[in-house]
Amino acid sequence: MTDWRGMLEALRRGERRAAVKEGGRWRADAEVKEAILDAFREGAVVDHGPLGWPGFVDKDNLPARAFAPEDGVRLVPGGSSVRAGAHVAKGVVVMPPAYVNVGAYVGEGTMIDSHCLVGSCAQIGRRVHLSAGVQIGGVLEPVGLAPVVVEDRCFVGAGAVVVEGAQVLEGAVLAPGVVLSRSVPVFDCVRERELARGEPVPEGAVVVPGTRPAGDGRPWATARGLSLGCALIVKYRDHGSGASLALEEALR
Repeated sequence: MTDWRGMLEALRRGERRAAVKEGGRWRADAEVKEAILDAFREGAVVDHGPLGWPGFVDKDNLPARAFAPEDGVRLVPGGSSVRAGAHVAKGVVVMPPAYVNVGAYVGEGTMIDSHCLVGSCAQIGRRVHLSAGVQIGGVLEPVGLAPVVVEDRCFVGAGAVVVEGAQVLEGAVLAPGVVLSRSVPVFDCVRERELARGEPVPEGAVVVPGTRPAGDGRPWATARGLSLGCALIVKYRDHGSGASLALEEALR
């Protein structure tokens, strides 16, 4: 059994992370994820009423976090929750309702808008904007699988979904409705190539939802004009695209 108590505290302080970047690639820290799983195994299911949440039942060792003004986090009232073992840095704004799960890391100055999920062990960088309804999936098992990563200064548009360990590198922009997963191909229309399965979205890429023909040319699907979803890199950020995102500063 790991020292899950010490690990949850180290995660909360940001001293340990569920993933680390080495040689330009993110990998899971299996020790961190094993400790989180041990916490789930050892925790007892209890009524959280004595902690101030009557009617809520969960593991006794993974309660929702409480914040104080000196933490520098703005957690707006209205149904949001940040679970124990999640790191939320100074300057983060969490709009209601939103949820940040155990093992997640949220960097300084990031905006988590309404109806957002930051799943278990997800890694969100500094000054990221997660727009309303964004779903950042959790990856707790298997322990060796890297979690979802969204690096510094990324903008993720409303309703976008990033799951199954997808990674988005620094400064990238995901338009509303983009879906990134292991089964959704990403086509780089600028560099004229298809990203390899599991390859991160490149730095500064601007990604929009797209479609591709279904059925691999089969007559039945072709005759009906059927298509499947994909993601398209249509440009890379420049001064103009960066300026268009400055509006979020006014919202802070």
